[in-house]
Amino acid sequence: MTDRLPHEKGFHISWDQIHRDSRALAWRLDGQGPDEGAWRAVVAITRGGMAPAMIVSRELDIRTVDTISVRSYHHQDRGQAEVLKAPAADVMGDQGEGVLIIDDLVDSGKTLELVREMFPKAHFATVYAKPQGRPQVDTFITEVSQDTWIFFPWDMALQYVEPYRGTD
Repeated sequence: MTDRLPHEKGFHISWDQIHRDSRALAWRLDGQGPDEGAWRAVVAITRGGMAPAMIVSRELDIRTVDTISVRSYHHQDRGQAEVLKAPAADVMGDQGEGVLIIDDLVDSGKTLELVREMFPKAHFATVYAKPQGRPQVDTFITEVSQDTWIFFPWDMALQYVEPYRGTD
């Protein structure tokens, strides 16, 4: 008997895959900013948005990077979204205009809805999107079904797995 995944569907993302998809996000965002195509800053939604935001900021040569810390999950249980740390006011300027707010995934959309209320002029981009949260995202790369659980590489560890047949 095998152990089942905690969710009906599982989508495993490797470090290589998140890097490729984050670069694709950067390419899609390139030249789309309000200042002759440029963006003023990148704000990562912690913690999942930090790796994609680092890659996007590198690819687009954006040196001003900040974070907004939002908690909406405790392990795999979704709760009320709350801001734990806001980005610097001088980075956000006029309601976030010219700022890219980056996250790894939009699921229900509650996190982005909360941040969008704070910074309605910012541009919201995620690497992955589920249908329920898509209205909160301006740009994304890959859509997955609502019942898919994404396993990101920072949540996983490599370990030995027994082969299906044999012991050699």
